[in-house]
Amino acid sequence: MKKILLLSDTHSHVDDIILKYVAQADEVWHAGDIGNLEVTDAIKKLKPLRAVYGNIDDAQARLEFPLHQRFLCEDMDVWITHIGGYPGKYSAAIKSVLATNPPKLFICGHSHILKVMFDKHFQVLHLNPGAAGKSGFHQMRTMLRFVIDGAAIKDMEIIELGKRG
Repeated sequence: MKKILLLSDTHSHVDDIILKYVAQADEVWHAGDIGNLEVTDAIKKLKPLRAVYGNIDDAQARLEFPLHQRFLCEDMDVWITHIGGYPGKYSAAIKSVLATNPPKLFICGHSHILKVMFDKHFQVLHLNPGAAGKSGFHQMRTMLRFVIDGAAIKDMEIIELGKRG
């Protein structure tokens, strides 16, 4: 059983509120648009981190983190990328992989819109944690946390970190 904290779109922002939740997790997953690598360095000091780079991330972030991460957590097949779309609106490259080799859990960021949706067509749970940073058009800063127990996801929670401004 693993307690996961999922965040995205920090855009160089990390604060004590985010780090409080990091400390409570077993692993932290970041779905891109990290910004300054001080964000991921602060997280890695506390917990294991899996991350992907996003469209705003520089060459340094792209050297440290991949565009996609596909891995097993417990018995859960997980795929994290930054720009992926969502059920019914996936990018073409994402859709072709989902059609031939779908994970059980597909995670992306980019939109700054929190979404938890089950895609019946591909039998995939789609997660977007919204944006934990202060840059962008979103009003509320958000993250997700949940437990992966074997092949099951349990105890999904939305974490509201406060207004963007």
